[in-house]
Amino acid sequence: MSRLSLSPFSLPVFPLIVIISTLILDALNPPAAALSPDGLALLAFKSAVSGDPSSALGSWAEDDDDPCHWPGVSCANLSSSTDPNRVVAVAVSDKNLSGYIPSELGSLVFLRRLNLHGNRLSGSIPSQLFNATSLHSLFLYDNNLTGPIPFFICDPPRLQNLDLSRNSLSGQLPPDLRSCHQLQRLSLSGNRLSGTIPGGIWPQLVNLVQLDISSNIFEGPLPPDIGDLSSLSGKLNLSHNRFSGPIPESLGSLPPEVSLDLRYNNLSGKIPQSEFLSNQGPTAFLNNPGLCGFPLQIPCSDGTSPVATAPPRGEETITETELPPARSKGLRPGLIVLISMADAAGIAIIGIIMVYVYWKVRDREREKGCSCAGKSNLGGEGYFDGHWRCGHCCRIGEEGSSEEDGGGNEESVKSADNEAGEGRLVSMDKGFEFELDELLRSSAYVLGKGGMGIVYKVVLGNGVPVAVRRLGEGGGQRYKEFAAEAQAISKARHPNLVRLRAFYWAQDEKLLISDFISNGNLAAALRGRSGQSSLSWSIRLRIAKGVARGLAYLHDCSPRKFVHGDIKPSNILLDINYNPLISDFGLTRLISIASTTTFNVNDPTISVNSPSCSSMKGFIGAALPSSDATTCSASDRTSSYRAPEARLPFAQPTQKWDVYSFGIVLIELLTGRQPESILPHVTTIAGEVATHSSSTEEVFRSELVKWVQKLFGKACPLAEMVDPMLLTEVQTKEVVAAFHVALVCTEIDPEVRPRMKAVSDSLERIGQ
Repeated sequence: MSRLSLSPFSLPVFPLIVIISTLILDALNPPAAALSPDGLALLAFKSAVSGDPSSALGSWAEDDDDPCHWPGVSCANLSSSTDPNRVVAVAVSDKNLSGYIPSELGSLVFLRRLNLHGNRLSGSIPSQLFNATSLHSLFLYDNNLTGPIPFFICDPPRLQNLDLSRNSLSGQLPPDLRSCHQLQRLSLSGNRLSGTIPGGIWPQLVNLVQLDISSNIFEGPLPPDIGDLSSLSGKLNLSHNRFSGPIPESLGSLPPEVSLDLRYNNLSGKIPQSEFLSNQGPTAFLNNPGLCGFPLQIPCSDGTSPVATAPPRGEETITETELPPARSKGLRPGLIVLISMADAAGIAIIGIIMVYVYWKVRDREREKGCSCAGKSNLGGEGYFDGHWRCGHCCRIGEEGSSEEDGGGNEESVKSADNEAGEGRLVSMDKGFEFELDELLRSSAYVLGKGGMGIVYKVVLGNGVPVAVRRLGEGGGQRYKEFAAEAQAISKARHPNLVRLRAFYWAQDEKLLISDFISNGNLAAALRGRSGQSSLSWSIRLRIAKGVARGLAYLHDCSPRKFVHGDIKPSNILLDINYNPLISDFGLTRLISIASTTTFNVNDPTISVNSPSCSSMKGFIGAALPSSDATTCSASDRTSSYRAPEARLPFAQPTQKWDVYSFGIVLIELLTGRQPESILPHVTTIAGEVATHSSSTEEVFRSELVKWVQKLFGKACPLAEMVDPMLLTEVQTKEVVAAFHVALVCTEIDPEVRPRMKAVSDSLERIGQ
């Protein structure tokens, strides 16, 4: 009985132990956190992608807590949201993705920038995509999208950049386009859009600076109010359509910096006579058979239609019946033989002359290289008239350099391959020959020293000065890699680039030999001895044009399509005529190879343009810097020239970095002010706290750019922006055009910035 009396107390112990154990295990192993709604929307996009050859979306996993660390995704900690991190940007471009765009992307209510260009996405653009009311930039160009442009395209009230070009979109322009009041850039070129262009849209787009609807099937007359785009400052491209009728008078009132293109349409009548249309030149109106009047060389009749020009007096058409009767007797055989022999002798003489001229030109190019390499010999500072005489890409200077100018350099590199450990001087230029002993015996002057090596000015025995940079003492096993990089740099030949002439390699010594530029750098010229620049407007414009040409060549025509990564005044050298030469491109890679510690420059954790002592920046070929440029500071002022996205962790260098840096340099040329940067670590304009993974709008921003934008927004007089030293000589039209180029180069969004070729073309038109 006693044993039975204990059972009521002992039996519940076992289930109690089980319950307690379960609770403890649940506490120790909590269930995995669910993926955020933004992450689920992005997974819907991944599911819609049927082909991902580069595995760009491979790491997008539903097991993650949030998508903020996924490649191509940027997040921000927004005070207006209860979630800690919200997706603000998605950039998955040039990945060759196939599939479609899902409507779930429209649920990303804080999405600001969507960049899916350069893929093979097909299907229509979902109208639900524009439920993302924070969207301000949408880049879907270079895909296979079809169907009409969604009617609700202007639902995002902050939409500023819309690029749907080079797809297969069809239908008409949506009438709701007039509601895009914040739209700044609209590109719909290269589609199958049709119908007429409705009126009443363009006066509503008060912020539009660029419009491109070329290469479509638009027809009918141009709307009379299309010229009411008062804020337009870029291009207005209406070419390759089927527009008909006269050119509206309103186009003549567009701002002078606008580039107009009306080619390949069916426009007719007399071109309105205005200063703007006349300045466009005849190219803007070609292939419109019905157009007449200046600047076309087609006169108009009284009915304002083209008339055929009559033949000049004395050249009336002679009909067959008016021809004089031919002689009945032909030429004698002997005379025919003499004429034939004379013809043969003449052809032979012409052939000999052509061969002689060809070889003379070829020999001259062997000595000097393509004219794009300039007219100067080693150490010289000659410069032609500022135009690229070999075309944009300088193909002669690019392809011929390895066979002619540098014909012996690759052979010498190969012959030195097995002797690299003993030390070898390798010349990159056939016309540049000297011995190592001559270099070591020559007089040398230290120009500067720092983290990027010691730079000397060396005067050779023939009196020619060169700049010699001494690199690190390590990297002894990486000769082939070093030689290949030096070869690539030496083949970049352009009058606005400092040329690498030779290098020396040994286990304990690495030297780079380049042209010496004697007139210092742009930083010193802008500051001047008294702290004020004495550079005139014409010289500053020449410097800006030259730097733009040099960068365009580096980006599009050089063997490696170089990204400079560190454009700033101290890296822009000046010859005696103030022609600019860009220095130090490709230098980071060479230094990393020659350094004692070997690292991978492609490692995203290593910044390729991390700031170092400013006294060593711009010393390939440089003269001695000004005294204020020889000190290093903890913050390093040169970072003010770097693009906002270049300061983000894991940032990979792109050519758009150089475009932004050039824009800052151009603003400094115009204003005479040095750039400053701040970190908006407290709040942005919208009151949003930025995190390390936030979009580029919330990282370092140039105070100089914001200052110029503010003054332009208030329509302040130029006297408040331009360098006071220029007020007595500048042309208002030229300065305004240069400011517009600088501002578009310094856009926060890198996708909006133009290529350097377009920048160079815009600057070339200034002052012409």
